[in-house]
Amino acid sequence: MESDNPTHMTDSPFPFPHWMLREIHEQADALDATLHCYVEGGSFRADACAPIRAWLQDANCEIVIAASGSSRHAGMVGELMIEDFSGVAVDVEYASEYCYRSEKALKNASVMVISQSGETADTLAALRKAHQAGHRTLAITNVADSTMAREATVSFPTVAGRERAIPATKSFTAQLLNLHLLALLAAEAQGEFDDDELEARLAEVADLPGRVRAQLPAWENSVRAIAEKHKAAKSFLFLGRGVHYPIAREGALKLKESAYLHAEGYPSGELKHGPNALVGDETPLVMIATVDSSDPGSVERYDKVLHLMRDMRKQGATIIAIANTGDHTVASLADDVVFVEEVREALLPIAEVIPLQLLSYFAAINNGIDVDHPRNLTKAVLAE
Repeated sequence: MESDNPTHMTDSPFPFPHWMLREIHEQADALDATLHCYVEGGSFRADACAPIRAWLQDANCEIVIAASGSSRHAGMVGELMIEDFSGVAVDVEYASEYCYRSEKALKNASVMVISQSGETADTLAALRKAHQAGHRTLAITNVADSTMAREATVSFPTVAGRERAIPATKSFTAQLLNLHLLALLAAEAQGEFDDDELEARLAEVADLPGRVRAQLPAWENSVRAIAEKHKAAKSFLFLGRGVHYPIAREGALKLKESAYLHAEGYPSGELKHGPNALVGDETPLVMIATVDSSDPGSVERYDKVLHLMRDMRKQGATIIAIANTGDHTVASLADDVVFVEEVREALLPIAEVIPLQLLSYFAAINNGIDVDHPRNLTKAVLAE
């Protein structure tokens, strides 16, 4: 499958200085390629989606997602989308912990594993445990002939092309896309979305790669300047609410693994329950303050983020915000803002994570780090 991918690579990151930056810029193409595998003419492709639909029929009761690292953060976004769209209950487990869970609580679940390589040791062990317990499984991987893809009941691969930098970028957004499509298929299976609603939502998904492609140059320029401005900072707190909380965690993980900086991701409402003691001049807050103005729940979360930003401004915090294009309210409360175009709430994570990837990239470069090969890390964790 990868050989036909339009994002298939040569042996050089040229014209980019590093693979990570090249792969960040390849995300629009990776999204396009992945979408093309499963959607055609504004509808789901029957051939590609038939096995996934069959798996979802068995998953009527509960889905358990087992994953590690960035893939687990994608799973956390998927949990909220699947539950919100379809009403099917979802539980996200660390793959390394799933193997020790009692089957008494999981006996009716269908199990999904997520892994860029499809070879991650603890996630593969979780898949095999699920099979031994009689669960039907689904694997989202970026390698169509990987062990997980072969062994799962259903393979649902992304088509991001080979990812050479150790920090996951295009594979992560492709996972988010697959999970979004899975949530739409689950809503279809549960009768929550009719044909018109599905068609409208798929049209919005189809527009997203072009939106990403158009915004990337501005994101890169903005984030380069922000990273330079804050290059003396050694610790960051990332904050997000709802579906944006896993993206805050992902932004923090990227900064740790790429730039060797301390970073933590929290739900915005948890800041005052302890972590606020860390907030100061040398610990910037990275706050996800995007909103889908057509979604009452999103507006409520946004209003609470604004309230927190005002409190943090009075406290003297340094704030870096991800906000909707033209949001002057957030701009007046933050020291620095990266703007992303407004889209539906469930699609915002795909756009807003890219500036956070760029932040980790430029922070690493400012620290003189080989961003493609961070110390102590490998692309696929093949042993626990």
